[in-house]
Amino acid sequence: MDPNMKQLQEALVDIETDAEQLLLARHQLVENDKMRNANREALTALRKRARTTKTSVPSPFDVIMKEMERTSGKQLVKEICPTCGNHDPKEHTWLMFPGSDIFARVPFHVTHTILDKDQERLDYDTKKLQSFVKEKSFLISEKGALADKISPGIVKSLVSLTDKPK
Repeated sequence: MDPNMKQLQEALVDIETDAEQLLLARHQLVENDKMRNANREALTALRKRARTTKTSVPSPFDVIMKEMERTSGKQLVKEICPTCGNHDPKEHTWLMFPGSDIFARVPFHVTHTILDKDQERLDYDTKKLQSFVKEKSFLISEKGALADKISPGIVKSLVSLTDKPK
């Protein structure tokens, strides 16, 4: 085989591999978004059930100060969960574990703690996938695979965009 032809073939295989990884990452990003939305809906339902919002529960400092005013021998610190509020944390709630058809009756506080941690993990995974997609898009663009549709300069400027904190 001609060396130029072999080099072209290797370049095409390399671009196809990167493009396939990019498509898989985008698909995984969509799946993560679906799971994040479902988690967010579940957390909202739990907050409605406990009749709290993220800002409606008093801070632990306020509670400590009120307790100190009227107690002498009680415990000094009373933790208040932002989701539970004054809701009974031991009340049982049904929870379906992800990736299975198993339902478990779990205390309310444990349920929303599991969902909160899951939400944090999904947020982290999503940000990681977004940066991977940017990197792969930029790599494919530099190889010239997108040159017929979008110029590499425009793709580079889009990929290098970053969010500024407000």
